Amino acid sequence: MQMKFVVKKACCSGGRVGALELGSCPKPIETPALLLSTRKGLPHFIAPDLLTSLPFPDSHLLQISPLHFLEGLASTTISKIGGLHQMLSLHQYGIAAVARDSIQCLPESKGATKLGPSFETPCGRLSINPKDYVEMISCMRPNIWATLADEVPAWVSEKRNKTSVDRTVRWLDDCLALNPAAGSVFGAVVGGPNFDERKRCALEVAKRNVSGYWIGGFGLGERIEERPALLSAIIDVLPDEKPRMISGLGLPEEILEGIDAGIDLFDSTKDMSPILGNCTCYTCRNHTKAYINHLFNVHEMLAQTLLEIHNTHHYLMFFRVIREAIKDGRFKKFRMTFIESRRVHQETEADCA
Repeated sequence: MQMKFVVKKACCSGGRVGALELGSCPKPIETPALLLSTRKGLPHFIAPDLLTSLPFPDSHLLQISPLHFLEGLASTTISKIGGLHQMLSLHQYGIAAVARDSIQCLPESKGATKLGPSFETPCGRLSINPKDYVEMISCMRPNIWATLADEVPAWVSEKRNKTSVDRTVRWLDDCLALNPAAGSVFGAVVGGPNFDERKRCALEVAKRNVSGYWIGGFGLGERIEERPALLSAIIDVLPDEKPRMISGLGLPEEILEGIDAGIDLFDSTKDMSPILGNCTCYTCRNHTKAYINHLFNVHEMLAQTLLEIHNTHHYLMFFRVIREAIKDGRFKKFRMTFIESRRVHQETEADCA
């Protein structure tokens, strides 16, 4: 079953609520939504048997980097097993494949060539071309996959930035021409801090036969005050009926900014949240702060597992509250109140330091 996406409500006060249907997920997932980051398909520090403790169906979207699998099982072996869903026994989860992630596989613009992008990984610098990338995607069979992008930091020259757009569009055409037998294609949009290049790239990608859009090149040195206009330059020319995914926005304030612009899917570079007294996650219902502090003091890995469960649960619920605010037409007010409360909290912490 191919991906289906419908916009349920677009709010004049900012943001939109949609429903994303994936063949592997038992229920539609409401957007805006969070993609859980993974290492080789499994969320960091959360064992598969504990995934069911997270909110359902909010937690059933996973983001993988195909580059993680270059060490270990060959792609052909994964294909023989039946793809990632079968190999990981995550039959009811949606999997989105993006070459880069925000933790381990970071884009390295200096190593990119006309043949393909380059990434800094735990195994060193890796380069990949569209043909090899599409072969990996076809073997892994994700529900969604983003095409390759030449992401560049904000300080590169205008010429290099323009080249990154040309390469990204060319690699999109190369990927589509290879006719991969897997998933829904999200065309990559780049352009650095240049509004015209962002718009040019978005217009070119919108002409192609893709199911959605992956927006890259953020979190790479652009000025925060420029970001709303950069997002608008992209979103204003993309069709409303297709979903938009973004990487590089991690703090809650940045998530709210992206939602206000009309982004639907976000990767999960999480802001670390404290243990909350009224939290309903598995960790807070079953363990005390004192116990978790003890686990940290004795260097027990369970401490990281319990905190990861809490932080993931907390962030998923953050998205749920945002969706309700959009439905009720009060997103703008919610965003302003949230940012102000964060500012007061951070100032209080600074005064106590």
